[in-house]
Amino acid sequence: MFAGTPDVAVPSLDLLLASERHEVVAVLTRPDARSGRGRRVSRSPVAERADAAGIPVLQPGSPRDPGFLAALAGLAVDCAPVVAYGALVPRAALDLPRHGWVNLHFSLLPAWRGAAPVQHAVMAGDEVTGACTFRLETGLDTGPVYGVVTEPVGQRDTAGDLLARLALSGARLLVATLDGIADGTVVPEPQPAEGVSLAPRIEPADARVDWSLPAHVVDRRVRGVTPAPGAWTTWRGDRLRLAPVEPLPTSLGLAPGELSVGPTGVLVGTGRGAVRLTTVQPAGKRVLPAADWARGARPAPGERVGDEGAAG
Repeated sequence: MFAGTPDVAVPSLDLLLASERHEVVAVLTRPDARSGRGRRVSRSPVAERADAAGIPVLQPGSPRDPGFLAALAGLAVDCAPVVAYGALVPRAALDLPRHGWVNLHFSLLPAWRGAAPVQHAVMAGDEVTGACTFRLETGLDTGPVYGVVTEPVGQRDTAGDLLARLALSGARLLVATLDGIADGTVVPEPQPAEGVSLAPRIEPADARVDWSLPAHVVDRRVRGVTPAPGAWTTWRGDRLRLAPVEPLPTSLGLAPGELSVGPTGVLVGTGRGAVRLTTVQPAGKRVLPAADWARGARPAPGERVGDEGAAG
């Protein structure tokens, strides 16, 4: 039984469906939910892929539901590979598959345990990250590790860029891990006790830019929350969404948050250095180049973005 929900889990399901060694008898995913401006009910990407393949889809409100536990027991699966399912799996479910639940996690454990490992790796300025397969336990990403792949973090990578690559290399790792479990050739190794770091879910409030930070840190943080939840600041009381920025080594005399519009573009001062805005999205409007936005906004000399008095 494959467990997963978002787009990033689909490559793993695709490889398992293409594998001649493994049979996917069911898919576990989160319930259909309302999304988008029209608040239409939509199925998860994993559910849509399972529908296309003609595989039964299980969507309990919680994996603790007695009905789901009975269904899982009835399936008598050998293993439950899981990629970004989105809910904690209880002990009652963990114990049912003969080989347990094998989780694909997008970090080099024990670094970045939690819901947002890729985002935190980019924000922290990690130069190398990767993916691990490990046996799921009741603890937060604490189980013993089967296998690892590494991935360099590019200087301009967003979290979305990096996650897209890890979804593909991680899918190959997951299938190789399941092959090894079937053959009895892989044994999970306990995680090191040192090097533990946490990667909690990033909320929209966490994506607000702090212009008092150095330019290179602002750059990392913006890229780390791109595309979701998306970096933002405020401008004259309204929210202004930001695409990745370009860090500059000098502040050009700009105070943190102070705007400068000129031949070199739209610049914003930081705690050390400055950044160049690329594209922005004012509240309720379309995305547009920063220079076009500035022509309409006409910032006064010394005017700032991100003033604390503005409404979030």
